[in-house]
Amino acid sequence: MYHRVLLAIVKLRIMVLLCTGILSILFSVSSFATNSIDGIRVWPAPEHTRIVFDVKQKANYKYFTLNNPERLVIDFTDTKNLVALKNLAAKDSRVKRFRSSFNKGKTRLVLELSQPYQLTVFPLTPAGQYGNRLVIDLYDKKRSNKNVPKSAPKKSVGDIIIGVVAGHGGEDPGSIGGKGTYEKHVTLAIAKKLQKLIDREKGMKAVMIRTGDYYVNLNRRTSLAREKNVDFLVSIHADAFHTPQPSGASVWVVKKSRAESELAKWLVNREKKSELLGGGGGVIKNTSDSNLALTLADMSKEHSLGVSFGVANNVIKELKKITKMHKKTPQNGNFAVLKSSDIPSILVETGFISNHREEKNLTWPKHQQRLADAIHQGIKNHFVSHPLTGSYFASVSYKKHKVRSGESLSVLAKRYNVSMSKLKALNNLTSNSLRIGQTLKIPRTG
Repeated sequence: MYHRVLLAIVKLRIMVLLCTGILSILFSVSSFATNSIDGIRVWPAPEHTRIVFDVKQKANYKYFTLNNPERLVIDFTDTKNLVALKNLAAKDSRVKRFRSSFNKGKTRLVLELSQPYQLTVFPLTPAGQYGNRLVIDLYDKKRSNKNVPKSAPKKSVGDIIIGVVAGHGGEDPGSIGGKGTYEKHVTLAIAKKLQKLIDREKGMKAVMIRTGDYYVNLNRRTSLAREKNVDFLVSIHADAFHTPQPSGASVWVVKKSRAESELAKWLVNREKKSELLGGGGGVIKNTSDSNLALTLADMSKEHSLGVSFGVANNVIKELKKITKMHKKTPQNGNFAVLKSSDIPSILVETGFISNHREEKNLTWPKHQQRLADAIHQGIKNHFVSHPLTGSYFASVSYKKHKVRSGESLSVLAKRYNVSMSKLKALNNLTSNSLRIGQTLKIPRTG
């Protein structure tokens, strides 16, 4: 009996030891990989590629580069990769291939690169639909003019250059509608339609700041606009709210206080920032007279704000004809894309993507075209009425005349040295009758 009990105790101890050993082994293995890479997204853009790693928890990582051949190596500690790597680089020219290895809980990801790139690596905490992320940006060492489509027509003498910004893009989807519509897709569709309208308009040319599904840094948008000598910048967006009730379009211009704030920053270091101040930049950079520098910069800012409000009012007039307006006057906003005081700009919220009816409209190509038509016509109307010096519109556009008592079509034709038939055609008149207070367009003759 004693021997049986002793044998049972020995067997029990052996089982306990075995179970303890197995558990310790399992625990030690699992402790090596408490985190995981759950998704990898690659966003090629004309000047850079953004690679985003979705990680279950905050990433514990180190990275380094290798040459001949060019590689970027990222070591994720206590992390297992759950993503298939085979086709990740298929649509990107900068990354040839992704490969990985796993050893003692550490995942090593190797990105085989086509050439050396400027590198930025940073983590992002959970936001919106995304959890923890690690972001890698591979920037071309020499930024090119790839942002402008090769098919874009070259600027002719007298063209007004309109920069068209499609809001959001790439990793930044913008607002998301109830049916899953991404704002970034809506804005790009409208922007491309607007670009075609502008390029067909004699005296105007468009520059697209974003041509595909990628993100352009807010500061880079402004610098690209300057590189392309943009005269006016229009940013396309779709509004959103936490309830579906709000609806309608609106047009925004920069707050005057924001423009003044940016101006103050520029003047602190005008030697480096003088290129931001438009036509007066050379004088502002070289003058030792701070009062003169301030006066010139202030004139540039006031002119920019004036043009922005003028275009905003004209765009609102056109939008009213084809859609409901959430706000019927230009709104003041602190949007980063509007922050440049030397480039007049507006931001058009084309409707509420959070409103079920408007979400449907915003994805409808015909409504997108109507929105593009209205924005184009509003911009054109402003620059026809207030043409830039040296522009095509300045040579062929018109003045405005409000009809007063005693004035007739023949009297005005003689006064402005233009034929009655031309006046009638320009103003869509079907007869020679005029009414007091009526505003007529008068062709410029020089």
